[in-house]
Amino acid sequence: QVQLVESGGGSVQAGGSLRLSCAANGYSVRGNCMAWFRQAPGKEREGVAVIFPPGLDTVIADSVKGRFTISRDNAKNTLYLQMNTLKPDDTAMYYCAARRARSCPSGPLEKDDYTYWGRGTQVTVSP
Repeated sequence: QVQLVESGGGSVQAGGSLRLSCAANGYSVRGNCMAWFRQAPGKEREGVAVIFPPGLDTVIADSVKGRFTISRDNAKNTLYLQMNTLKPDDTAMYYCAARRARSCPSGPLEKDDYTYWGRGTQVTVSP
């Protein structure tokens, strides 16, 4: 059974930083396609970043490019999202997602391409 458990969310002021973690059980972060999504109240869930197996290739959404970084620790079987220079618009519930297939799909991040989801961790950025 695959379990993804996010942590690291919280409340910060604009300009601050947070690092989100996603601990995976029953799933290998090293050999599979994983991503971060977020969903603000009243909005659709949007893709933030994806990391391709088995190397370090990543794709970052334009809205967070230059501020957010996705990475993984194979030894800890954990996915991370480093978020710097946070803005109030970054306020959302952040979700870790993983695919059943090893490869990542081409094109933009689509939530329907991901099978496994965590319950999310809330990030709130105040002005």
